[in-house]
Amino acid sequence: SNNRHMTSSWCPTLSTLLLLILKSTNASMTMITTIAENTWRSKAAAHSDRIYKLLRPGLVSTDSDRTCTETNSSNNYPDRWRPIDRSNPVYNFLEEYYGVKGAKGVRRLARWSAPLPRTKRNCEDTTRTTGVLLLGANEDDICGGMLHMRGAELMTSDSKGGVKYAPRKFYTNKPKDEAALASAFVWYRNILATTLQNEPVTHCHGLHEWAMLYRPNGAPKPPSGKYQAHLALRVDQDTINAAVERRGVSCTHVDALRFFADAALPLNVEQLEREDQVRVEQPGCVHANMDLLKIATRLSPWIDASLIGDALEVALDARRLDIAASPYDVSAHGLEPVCIETKDGRKEYRRIQADIMRKADPVRRNILDAYDTFLDVTFRRDVLESAQMLLPQSNAATSNVVKERLTVN
Repeated sequence: SNNRHMTSSWCPTLSTLLLLILKSTNASMTMITTIAENTWRSKAAAHSDRIYKLLRPGLVSTDSDRTCTETNSSNNYPDRWRPIDRSNPVYNFLEEYYGVKGAKGVRRLARWSAPLPRTKRNCEDTTRTTGVLLLGANEDDICGGMLHMRGAELMTSDSKGGVKYAPRKFYTNKPKDEAALASAFVWYRNILATTLQNEPVTHCHGLHEWAMLYRPNGAPKPPSGKYQAHLALRVDQDTINAAVERRGVSCTHVDALRFFADAALPLNVEQLEREDQVRVEQPGCVHANMDLLKIATRLSPWIDASLIGDALEVALDARRLDIAASPYDVSAHGLEPVCIETKDGRKEYRRIQADIMRKADPVRRNILDAYDTFLDVTFRRDVLESAQMLLPQSNAATSNVVKERLTVN
């Protein structure tokens, strides 16, 4: 074969990250979307610019970035990618929650990918290949940060060459059990679907941030206070306690609950475990809307890069509300407080929450569609059924865990 997969010989600085694909047999049927070089390069540049514009306010300044030794070898990308500023409360969640670490992590969000071709389920035919071919793409585009390393197959048999991304070929050549590989994708797919089906909870008012700092008399100092310890509080401890105790907490986000102060956990409407997530996730949750970024990036490079940008926009909007409604003083970062300890503040929170839900809905649907397309063309039906069986199962009888026990005021 004249086709070449990525090896350390042509990208030595990234050798530990390269994913190899074994030589394949001839396919009896293919559905490869071929994209002209000028088309995908234009789209890739626009995606990079979009990501940079969204992230620029949250990147460390050039003056403070003295320890960053990473450089970008591609002439198409000026060395503008810098790490997230950990002191910026709007942006530091990208590193703390989603592992966007260093300049490499930021640059990874800017790598471009094309959507997989839409097709009927064809994965029952194990010889059929579905994917995308980027004409004229080369190893410099991958090592330079324009395209993804994961799943990339360098093609040299064509007159212009290119890079192909074919997910079924990539995953069937993995030594790991296919059902185990598919299970993570099925899990996120199920969460997306459940979130769309569930009714939004519009009376939580972002109290998870307050529950992290809850400290009644005699309670130890909450350990989660360390995450924004560099920020001053805009309210005192008594106000924090009163807000949490007022009507209790209606948090449906499993990961947010993990950071509650111990004393606040019994005040939540229900104690949740990881297996409950696929049952309780709902579209009103700011953290569920922030998680769209995590879920979208897990599908790279098998997802339209524009959805990465869309998910990042939603995540940043949700984070701004998240931190503005917190007990912290974030005025230095250009945010006016949403004072949910007051009636007017709770009303304002619900207004912004509704705007974010409306913006997130089509993004969540499009990401779900991308997951369905990926699963359809990558794994056989029996593999997906086995993958479902590997997932944690909730014992709850209903998908609407949080009832309207709180009056909205």
